[in-house]
Amino acid sequence: MAMGGVLIFLMGFLIYLATHLGTTEMAVLFNELDPADAKNIIARLDEQNVPYRLFKNGTEIHVPVSDALKLRVQLAETVNAGSVVGYELFDKAQSPGVGHDIINLQMLRALEGELSRTIKAIDNVKSARVHLVLPRREMFSREEQPPSASVIIRMEEKTKLSPKQVEAVQRLVAAAVPKMQTKDVSIMDARGTLLTKNFDNDEQMQMTSNEEMRRDYEKRLINSVQSLIEQSVGMDKVRVQASLEMDFDQVVVNKEVYDPDAQVLRSSTTIEENAHTDEREPIVSVEQNLPDAETKNANQVSQKSNRTEETVNYEISKQVISQVRKNGVIKRLSVAVIVDGNYQRKDDGTKEYIPRTEKEMELLTTLVRSAVGFDAARGDTVEVINLPFFNPDELLALEDPILFMNFTKQEIIRMVEGICVAFVAVLVVLLVVRPLVVKAFEQPEIEEEEERLLMAQNEELQQLTGPASGNTMTDSEQLEELIDIAKVEGRVKASSVKKIGEIIEQHPEEAVSIIRNWLYSE
Repeated sequence: MAMGGVLIFLMGFLIYLATHLGTTEMAVLFNELDPADAKNIIARLDEQNVPYRLFKNGTEIHVPVSDALKLRVQLAETVNAGSVVGYELFDKAQSPGVGHDIINLQMLRALEGELSRTIKAIDNVKSARVHLVLPRREMFSREEQPPSASVIIRMEEKTKLSPKQVEAVQRLVAAAVPKMQTKDVSIMDARGTLLTKNFDNDEQMQMTSNEEMRRDYEKRLINSVQSLIEQSVGMDKVRVQASLEMDFDQVVVNKEVYDPDAQVLRSSTTIEENAHTDEREPIVSVEQNLPDAETKNANQVSQKSNRTEETVNYEISKQVISQVRKNGVIKRLSVAVIVDGNYQRKDDGTKEYIPRTEKEMELLTTLVRSAVGFDAARGDTVEVINLPFFNPDELLALEDPILFMNFTKQEIIRMVEGICVAFVAVLVVLLVVRPLVVKAFEQPEIEEEEERLLMAQNEELQQLTGPASGNTMTDSEQLEELIDIAKVEGRVKASSVKKIGEIIEQHPEEAVSIIRNWLYSE
């Protein structure tokens, strides 16, 4: 058996050398190819008489190592040319007989191909197909249907598009097609799962984006607070939860602010008038009305008037403010923090919970408020509470008390199971495997012993019976008949059985002695 094994090994080694030394070392040219791309590449390789091999159902092509880099550069334009085409459709001059419908169809196909290539440039995108629907406006029709698009994306294994990437692809396709809105672009993966949401308008999409922004802000707050507190109390001893109320209303504010303190004299006008008048006013009395009355001196009256008019013009500073707010503003912030306490192990092996001091909790509360930007006027709330954490290991430890020699119940059960399995394995080896092995190795010895006993039996029979008259059987034939009786299968000749029966009847004592020797030898 050893010589045969060595011979087989040498023959296999020689065959391996003969097959591999005479072949050319191959390298991967392209893998994960579409059937159309593989067909084009094989046609180009056949034209250049380059040997190649196909693997993985024709999606991977191997070529000689010496030509791999050169062919990869030469055939780079062939990849993705079978199923996806772009603006290279218009590289060739169009014949004069081509109609306008054919040109529009080629333009649509080229646009779909270019969008597919652009989407495939995203990381972990294996392939992409874009289908555009550009409806034509019917004659004498006032209504016009908007264009729409559907995109199928195949990702690499164990990868998927994030919501932001889905939105980016959606906006990319909508921006590349005239009059296409973002809500009219549907994106699905290779499993048939719809990745885009059914937004009726851009406002719903903006609302979803605002909600994602709020959640991201909450996550950043939670991570910052948890990393800060863990530096003081230890890992896995802090749980943080934050809730935000944000205002995403777009506000446009126009203000005109006048500052009376910042005034400047622009112009000043002063008008001053002075008037003086002297008059004699006659005295009105009875005497003046009598005839031949003498005129007396009248009263003298003097009048003076002064008027001053002043006009002053000032320039008051004016500030015009136009403010547009689009980002979200935090209206209210709520933060809840649970901090685990300290533990002290007792003599009996159990742990005793020790709460933290009030001073330490106040310091932790101050840190949390500073980390989240606490504003009392805004109505923010921050609660830091010290509570013991639930530890399932302690519950399991209580359920599995120590029973014997520092071993728990579960450990003892596992050890008993292992001992039982080992005992069964030993029984199988002793009662099944060992007899089979012993029988296999002792079978040749038993056959030799049986042959030796049969020879001795034959000699004894010849001595007892002597040469028989008329018996022409030779010694070898008689031995062959006796050996046939000793065969395990039990196939014996009827004549030999009859002859042996007659011999036993004539010589019972010698037959008993022979059988006894057989039994003792077994």
